[in-house]
Amino acid sequence: MSFASKLRTAIATNQSILCLGLDPNPEVMPAKYKAKYDSEMNAGAYPDRTVAYLWEWMNFIIESTADLVCAYKPTLGFYTALGASGLELLAKTLAAIPPEIPIILDAKHADLNSSSVMAKTAFEQWGVDAITLSPYIGQDLAARFLMYPDKAIFVSCYSSNTTAQTFQEYPNSEKPLYLNVVQNCQAWAGIESLALEIGAANPDALTKVRSLAPERLILARSIWASSQGGGQDNHQSIENLAAILNAGLDANGGGLILPVNQDALAIGEPAQLVRSLRDEVNQAIAVTPHHRPACDLWMPNVCLLDQAGHPKANLILQLFDIGCITFEETVQASGQIFPYYIDLRRIISNPQVFEAVIGTYAEILQNLKFDRIAGIPYGSLPTASGLALRLNFPLIFPRKEVKAYGARRLIEGNYEAGETIVVVDDILISGKSAIEGAQKIESCGLKVRDIVVFIDHESGVCDRIQASGYSPHAVLKISEINETLYQAGRITEKQFVALSHS
Repeated sequence: MSFASKLRTAIATNQSILCLGLDPNPEVMPAKYKAKYDSEMNAGAYPDRTVAYLWEWMNFIIESTADLVCAYKPTLGFYTALGASGLELLAKTLAAIPPEIPIILDAKHADLNSSSVMAKTAFEQWGVDAITLSPYIGQDLAARFLMYPDKAIFVSCYSSNTTAQTFQEYPNSEKPLYLNVVQNCQAWAGIESLALEIGAANPDALTKVRSLAPERLILARSIWASSQGGGQDNHQSIENLAAILNAGLDANGGGLILPVNQDALAIGEPAQLVRSLRDEVNQAIAVTPHHRPACDLWMPNVCLLDQAGHPKANLILQLFDIGCITFEETVQASGQIFPYYIDLRRIISNPQVFEAVIGTYAEILQNLKFDRIAGIPYGSLPTASGLALRLNFPLIFPRKEVKAYGARRLIEGNYEAGETIVVVDDILISGKSAIEGAQKIESCGLKVRDIVVFIDHESGVCDRIQASGYSPHAVLKISEINETLYQAGRITEKQFVALSHS
């Protein structure tokens, strides 16, 4: 079972969105374990006997709370600090967790060189379901862990620590670093494979993160700092909780995990406190509107477009943000000089964006009649391959050049004369490559009716396609991209004009 499925089941079964840390920190041990622990420490029995009391404590926590939480989150640092005995303690603790409860290993892993080994150890040897990562090594680090399709990563994006604000808010509060982190990791993986970890003591930061990631699972932290005590203090904690829920819940009233107050580890009867927190959270959720305004656009700052904008605005912005559109003077294959460059090859390194692009092509192809899909080398071959897999149609492609050795085929792949082929290309600028590719295919006894591209550069190129005897179809027009980027504040007026008059 995948992490996402296991988490949904645990939330529904235990009626809880609470996540409990399993941190063997001797400083917060309950009195009944602390006395034994200190006695062994004073007798010089560390670490064998002392670790045994830590294990007794962790096992008690699990047995007391397994029906009250949706996940457990052991912090790796506490276990490694104990040396070899600590890693043995971790293995025993993980094994004691019921298999239906997902485990999030709080590792904050940040080393690329050891990432493959860490992923193998965490997911295969220890059997955890998810792991927390530092974002600053980038997608290369995340990719080592995303190779496990049923697992998940939590990217740590924002800390509530006061001294971290200088870094996180850089260069200014309008476009802070932590929102740039959220923006970038959006393209690393799909919704069920990548979640975010946010210090939620500041509901405003949580609101901004949720607006950029409306469908991501968010693990909040540091929310109980002011939740203890009675009377006025307790009333204040409920108000804070409501603000956090309003900021963090997704449009369906889910997508949020909250931590259990660490006091649960230090008291003799943790179940009572966890149950109380669970009921408090559930009561607050019950009176929280589940359909709050949500931004469907992926932006590093305030969302400027409403939902009445272009239906593929989110995808346009993601393409821009991963560098598919840059403003630099470039000579095209046709010999024309443009003041910008569109490079769709970048999408193949961003799985979430690539999947979305494949989906937009598929929407068009599902309404066409054909026997096989042909990709035009080289730019559209990954897209054509993805479409063949998604739609379950065989793939062929015309070679750019015929080899002087081997089979010397003009068309690669199996086909039968008389079959109808749909041609897939990336961008129509002059239409030359698409038309030549279609003609090569026809020269081998096949039929071509439709040419499907992602971007139509307009300027009459579709008329040229039609004049050659083919029906053109495009996911997006360059004018639509230009208008969306300008309205969203992604490009300047000068850049808007440059795209308009190319």
